[in-house]
Amino acid sequence: MIVQKDVQLKPFNTFGIEATAKYFVEVSSIEQLKEILQSPDYQSTERLILGGGSNMLLTKDFDGLVIKIAIKGFEVVEENEDNIWIKAGAGVVWHDLVMHCVNQNYAGMENLSLIPGTVGAAPMQNIGAYGIEIKEVFEELEALEIATGEIRTFDKATCNFGYRESIFKHEAKGKYIILNVTFKLSKKPTFHVEYGAIKDTLAEMGVTEMSIKAISDAVIHIRQSKLPNPAEIGNAGSFFKNPEIPNTQFEALKAQFPTIPSYPVNETTTKVPAGWLIEQAGWKGQRFGNVGVHAKQALVLVNYGGGKGEEIKDLSQKIQASVKEKFGIQLSAEVNFI
Repeated sequence: MIVQKDVQLKPFNTFGIEATAKYFVEVSSIEQLKEILQSPDYQSTERLILGGGSNMLLTKDFDGLVIKIAIKGFEVVEENEDNIWIKAGAGVVWHDLVMHCVNQNYAGMENLSLIPGTVGAAPMQNIGAYGIEIKEVFEELEALEIATGEIRTFDKATCNFGYRESIFKHEAKGKYIILNVTFKLSKKPTFHVEYGAIKDTLAEMGVTEMSIKAISDAVIHIRQSKLPNPAEIGNAGSFFKNPEIPNTQFEALKAQFPTIPSYPVNETTTKVPAGWLIEQAGWKGQRFGNVGVHAKQALVLVNYGGGKGEEIKDLSQKIQASVKEKFGIQLSAEVNFI
């Protein structure tokens, strides 16, 4: 384990933002992580825990220690006739784990195919796509408490999952580092094809017999057709959360904007697609120098090359103000500003 100085972070964030870390270290085991956290050389140094770098926007150089979590591997820890439990290291690429489960015909993750990032970051964000959230396949996780060096287990209830929310974004923020996550998957699949364009895509693909792999293939096809590849155009996927608003507010908006799409959350709340709001406000496909709003998906802000984090942050704030003025809805960023 070698601590490097003045490391360029461009390869470690999907936005492709150029920023320098004063110190940088990659850890591949719990022992290495404990060692660097206990090192007297970095006790008073600000730390940034890095997974896949797919949900962050670097707005400046980082004058501290970046710890890249590279704890790999996954294993079956329990199994019965109906279910199988798989534990995966925090540094495992999320899509690699999903593909392993799909290929083994373990159901539950297929709608979450091709989401960028690592396993460790997934429960922090309660990642979700196409009608499924990680909490539906989550069993537990182990996390290192930074202050004590002790390993603590968090079950589903303790994680306090919400829409793109968990305890790790609130009261436990900055206090723990996730080490591994255990998922409960099904051997008897229930297919979720109601959300988005999955049904239409399956029909276009000529799928006549439903399967886990067919749904995964459809989701991958949809994502690749709508979302830019970070290896080609810098981005962090969905930049904003889909807002959830009171039904009374939604009905008033529907009277003014009859084509507004929606998804019921519960008896009192409706979810509205942020991408639709941004597009209606005129931002889709707009480019400002090296940054802009993607031409095919208004929810995605992009770095065409050479863009700065502050430029993307400024663009996001202008979009928020525009949507607030037109619809009376305050968009919240999914992406973390560093």
